[in-house]
Amino acid sequence: MQRQYWQFYWPLTLTGLAVLLAKQFQNGALARYPDAVRELAIFAIATSTFFVCNAAILFIPQMANVLARSRRANRVCLRFTVVSCVVLSTFLALLSFSPPGRMLLAAVFDIEGSKLNSVMAYLRLLTPLIVINALRQYYTGLLVQGHRTATVTIMNAVYLASTVAVLVVGFQAGWSVVTTLALSLLAPAALHLVFSFAAYHLGDHRPDRFGEDDLSYREVFAFFWPVAVTSVMFALSRPILYSFVSRRPDSDATIAVLRVAFDFTLIFQNPMNQFRHLFVTFGGQDAHGVRRFMIRVMMAITAVMLLVAATPISTSVLRDLLGVGDELLARAGEVVWVMCLIPLVVTARNYYHGLSLVRRRTRSMAAGGIGRVLAIYAAAWALYHLGWLNHAWAAVVLVLGFVIETAVVVLSMHLWPHEVAGGDEPVLVAPDP
Repeated sequence: MQRQYWQFYWPLTLTGLAVLLAKQFQNGALARYPDAVRELAIFAIATSTFFVCNAAILFIPQMANVLARSRRANRVCLRFTVVSCVVLSTFLALLSFSPPGRMLLAAVFDIEGSKLNSVMAYLRLLTPLIVINALRQYYTGLLVQGHRTATVTIMNAVYLASTVAVLVVGFQAGWSVVTTLALSLLAPAALHLVFSFAAYHLGDHRPDRFGEDDLSYREVFAFFWPVAVTSVMFALSRPILYSFVSRRPDSDATIAVLRVAFDFTLIFQNPMNQFRHLFVTFGGQDAHGVRRFMIRVMMAITAVMLLVAATPISTSVLRDLLGVGDELLARAGEVVWVMCLIPLVVTARNYYHGLSLVRRRTRSMAAGGIGRVLAIYAAAWALYHLGWLNHAWAAVVLVLGFVIETAVVVLSMHLWPHEVAGGDEPVLVAPDP
């Protein structure tokens, strides 16, 4: 079974790696513009704000995998997805096009003038991206349900290539920073949606192979809202940190350091996040075997991450590949060291997330996400007022948030042992084809 898990898992790891490498190329492109520190800080604020709205759809692949198990269930889930992402897009449009939205962004991030104008411009251009992302993630979930993870990986390689192409063309053609970076998010996502839709409809693995499942919109909502809260809480983590850091001296440089270092270490965190797909697919049949696999992968990735942090590899990547200047380099390296704790903490968190998804007890995930945000806010507030909130302590706060989230998820699973009908019996969500 371990070999089967690996065959299923490694394409998903490459999938996530392609998306994260796209982030590295975006950071690298920004680092090559005049006044790079300012541009990195603006992009960090804009994208972190966008992802608060976009985050609610991050668990759509798992929702499709778990619930879309018949033709009718597929239609119900797809309609629910479309309505949800239109609502979220409307909220982002109000934030980015209205005077109250402008006032809110200015107050939260303590920005004004051209800096605020650039953040607003990013958000306006990215408003359609929520609908595009939701639909492409829905079809990704159906492809994973059919064990077609290699197809998903190929499509994400195309996503990465198109991201690089847009960045190169925009930089060489002299487009504005906002236009270039916004299109580097929009165009690849639209292309990915087209390929995902085509791959699903041209493939053999469709939800009708499970038979009939009389799924209701109420059941979809009951499953979806807690995971939506979970991912929104995750997306709030960075804006909360940035909102406190932005009030410190040299805030642009600190935010730029955090943006670059956090995105770089996501390369190591992402394989841990793919454990959710693994557990949803196999955890109901062999939870112990999946857990052993997760531990082995986590230990290997932690070792690699420590090697990168302890050798000139991190310096070479940050400076030579991502274009991070010497004024930011040392601080970014310190953040990387702190983030070496992430694989262990996130593996534990995602194991219990997997249990929650398989058993359809997702309220525990929502409780964990809320606990994480409260912990981050409280710690950042305390460090700010003590005058200690620098780049390294901000990274410690982020790790602390994961620890608190995991503890709350475990506690909540014991408090709500019978969240849905079916008691403690796991739901087998994707039998072998």
